[in-house]
Amino acid sequence: MTSPQKTQVLAAYICRFDRRREASFAPFLPIAQFSSSSYQARRRFTTRPVTKVLALSFLGMLLCQTIQAQSMASIEGQVFDQNHAIVAAVEVSMVSLEMGVKREAVTDDEGLYQIAAVPVGSYRIEVRARGFQTQVIESLKIDVGRRVTQNFQLVVGEVSQAVTVSTNHDSIELSGNAIGHVVSQQMVSQTPLNGRYFLDLALRVPGSVTPPQGAFSAAPMRGLGSLAFNTGGNREETVNYLVNGITLNNLTFGSISFQPSINTIQEFKVDNSTVGAEFGQSAGAVVNVATRSGSNEFHGEVFEFFRNDALDARNFFELTSHEPAPFKRNQFGGNLGGPLLKQKLFFFFSYEGLRQRQSLDLNSVVPSDAQRASVTDPVIAKLIELIPRANLVDSSGTSRFVGSDLAPVDVNQWTTDINFVLSNVDTFHAYHAVQRSQSREPNRTGNTVPGFGNVALALRQIFTLNETHVFGPNVVNEARFGVNRFSSTTTPNAQLNPLDFGIRNGIEEPIGLPQMNVAGGALNFGGPQNNPSGRGDTTFVVADSLSWLSGLHSFKVGGEYRQFLNNNYRQGTGLFSFPTLAAFLAGNANSFSVTLGSQSSSIAQGALNFFFLDSYKVRSNLTLNLGIRYEWNMTPSERYDRFIVFDPETASLVRVGTGIDSIYKENNKNFQPRVGFSWVPFKDGKTVLRGAYGIYVDQPMTSVVTPTAGNPPLALPLTFTGTVRLNNAINVAGPTALAPQTVDHGFDNAYMQSWNLNVQRELTPFVLMLGYIGSKGTHLITRRNLNQPSNGVRPYQALSSSSPIFPGRSLGNITQMESTGNSSYNAVWATARRRLTRNLQFDASYTWSKSLDYSSFSTGGIVVQNSYDLDANRGLSDFDARHRFVMSALYELPFNENQWVEGWRFAAIVQSQSGNPVNIVTSNSTVNGVAGTLRPDVNGPIPIFGQVESWFDTSVFSVAPRFGNLGRNIITGPAFNNTDFSITKTTKLGEGVSLEQRAEFFDLFNHANFGQPGNLVGSQSFGRITNTRFPTGESGSSRQIQFALRLLF
Repeated sequence: MTSPQKTQVLAAYICRFDRRREASFAPFLPIAQFSSSSYQARRRFTTRPVTKVLALSFLGMLLCQTIQAQSMASIEGQVFDQNHAIVAAVEVSMVSLEMGVKREAVTDDEGLYQIAAVPVGSYRIEVRARGFQTQVIESLKIDVGRRVTQNFQLVVGEVSQAVTVSTNHDSIELSGNAIGHVVSQQMVSQTPLNGRYFLDLALRVPGSVTPPQGAFSAAPMRGLGSLAFNTGGNREETVNYLVNGITLNNLTFGSISFQPSINTIQEFKVDNSTVGAEFGQSAGAVVNVATRSGSNEFHGEVFEFFRNDALDARNFFELTSHEPAPFKRNQFGGNLGGPLLKQKLFFFFSYEGLRQRQSLDLNSVVPSDAQRASVTDPVIAKLIELIPRANLVDSSGTSRFVGSDLAPVDVNQWTTDINFVLSNVDTFHAYHAVQRSQSREPNRTGNTVPGFGNVALALRQIFTLNETHVFGPNVVNEARFGVNRFSSTTTPNAQLNPLDFGIRNGIEEPIGLPQMNVAGGALNFGGPQNNPSGRGDTTFVVADSLSWLSGLHSFKVGGEYRQFLNNNYRQGTGLFSFPTLAAFLAGNANSFSVTLGSQSSSIAQGALNFFFLDSYKVRSNLTLNLGIRYEWNMTPSERYDRFIVFDPETASLVRVGTGIDSIYKENNKNFQPRVGFSWVPFKDGKTVLRGAYGIYVDQPMTSVVTPTAGNPPLALPLTFTGTVRLNNAINVAGPTALAPQTVDHGFDNAYMQSWNLNVQRELTPFVLMLGYIGSKGTHLITRRNLNQPSNGVRPYQALSSSSPIFPGRSLGNITQMESTGNSSYNAVWATARRRLTRNLQFDASYTWSKSLDYSSFSTGGIVVQNSYDLDANRGLSDFDARHRFVMSALYELPFNENQWVEGWRFAAIVQSQSGNPVNIVTSNSTVNGVAGTLRPDVNGPIPIFGQVESWFDTSVFSVAPRFGNLGRNIITGPAFNNTDFSITKTTKLGEGVSLEQRAEFFDLFNHANFGQPGNLVGSQSFGRITNTRFPTGESGSSRQIQFALRLLF
């Protein structure tokens, strides 16, 4: 066989391998066909992802490219004698109280020691030196991601004399400069969590905010919880979620793929300002999760948490009934952990299931009986039968439908954790989690009446494998490999054919009606506009870590390679917008958009990074943390050259791989310095002053480039602004409204500059912190209209005659993804923490902050008013909250006379937060080509009434046929106040067996947390509030009571 033949055989084998991988996402990933002339490009994009993964996996494991083990912790310190002289050659050993694993170190000539890559848990510490008494700490708790400083002062004596000593100020971190917060397993499992989502505890961290009502991934999903959160002034996609050091991020949107069951979490840590050089990928915070493992003793539990609407209060906006809507929720499961081989091999297995049956509250403007009778348009006459009749007339005389729609959710999750202690110098740790979910969402995509929404099916997985090797007393290495997978499909609930209703929008099959958005969402039905759709993601991670101590320097050096494979399919039903209900009844839309044809893509994106960190102990009380990180965020490629972009210089549509080499430039110059100090000014070691500055780069999401696979000739995107009717929309829009989506070829990955200065003080049993935190975001993702009309004339009337695709075709809007956004954040954070003392434990924080930006989300469509003047859109971030206070507490009653009075525990989480901004807009779509983005004129001060039926004075706003003079996000909406409370009774049933009975009260005081007022000038809902911030069953909606039983053994 000749060399070229061998190459062809190998390429064919790899193509078959990749096709089998893509087939796993069938049937929702049809492959577009291209001419034979693009075969070479297809082969290049097909083989590259697989060969990169295989090659870098091999090199990473064998050559030990290095990266810090983020899910681990470390302990370090210095040993002195009674005269405060340095003591060298001291043996420091630590033994895990759970598994018996032993780690050792020896102090150097400076009396320093370090034990790195330490798993989370409790340890017995023993310090031995000739001529001195042995010192022992019986139990020292090591938290995830922490650098514990533990110094020792030895006393002259015999080594055989063992003296028990206490820990010295382990409540504060004396060496690091990141601002972080550890959430212990006790807090994870014993505080009242609505839905039992661990990520909700991240909202307790200073700088975090309850998400706004219009959030994307941060909005809670029924049965799954929030998949993101805003913290430290960052967008929701800028958080890196690590499980045992492996990313659990969904790199399509930057959110967490799924929330692991809280029964499998040992503890987690949130660092949300100036993290060290070992962390990257995301420009914001790091959530570091350590999973539970087995021990030398068998332990387990069986549990069920259940709710029923018979115990609940009704939602504030259930105006047609005195009883709450039907709601039943059962969460059940169990776990078991223990030794397979004592001191050597340990396991932990868990299962958790969720069955939720809920009727979700709906509150919608609908036509009155008289309005229904007045309809003459034949299309509207058929559509109006899909809209329920009014059952309520509000105080303004507007007809409404107030009711509910079914929203069932089923979730099953399994996890397996294995620890293998091969020897004193080698340890293996493997973890695998699988989650399957099925949910019906009536209104997540904006629908306000029953019968619409979508059904989502999803499979999520993560696998992590870690190997820790101890080279010597002060040198530790950890190799890591991980896979994170996600696949899902979403289909419309109402799979109707538009032609059956007389709608001519280019869709001629029963996949769903176009989504109808009336009066700014006061009435919304049909669609969802972007369904049916499906996605399959796989992320491979190869990494390794090396830490060593050398004199006064503690070094860390590392690198990581990630390969992300993303397959997408979407068809879509389109969208019609109507400025008013009257316009809808007359059949006169003011904008129409649809993409005809299937939009498929198979994207590969890699990332490579290295870092070096030196923690330099200048003096015993002063540590400098100096680091540098390099990240190469590789430009995405499409397996079949399906990226089509608009070239502004030639007014042409060009296929990437034929007309240009890549969709945007390589982002390979990301050097990120990180500097900080930690100073302990007083000899008692109870005060630490810290300051730091760093630059942090954000890996671009693949959703930036995905829409370009929906451009001609693969699909036909159309957007028309102006009067258009349902029965001829495709005829009006087809010839003139081609609306391609593109990416700026000079696209830069976003980066954040973050800084802080804070002081922390231990006042036993309290730890207090006060700090100033700031950040500035640059090159944030922004979408703008390249073809916005100027004085009624578009700059690009048509594609050029030389365009290789659709030459001479008329153009409408051109949506460009670019990196022209920015943000700023300034805040004061104050925290108070009390460790468990006299049966009481609590965490409290207050945040005073201000966040500004051009736009607050990297997803969605165009939101700027004027695409030629982005500065005019600078205003308060959508998630800005000026004030926020949060406290969580546990109190164990001090009674132990008998089993009836002992074992009682109270727990509470209290949140109080200022309101989020409201952006006032008009329905005008002709000035800038995008409906719902033009702001009105304001004619005077804006009185805030703070009432549900009139949150602000609507009379001061007027629609203008130009860009309005009102700024973005000027009005502040309702605040968020919520208290969750639980009572728990633990009864001992025998040796090592106990029964826990719990009652939990969510929104204890039944305080209705209102959603945002209507923001469309002139609509029936303008200035009125018609729903709670989150739907019934979610945080702060209405009081719900949950009972639980846990059998622990």
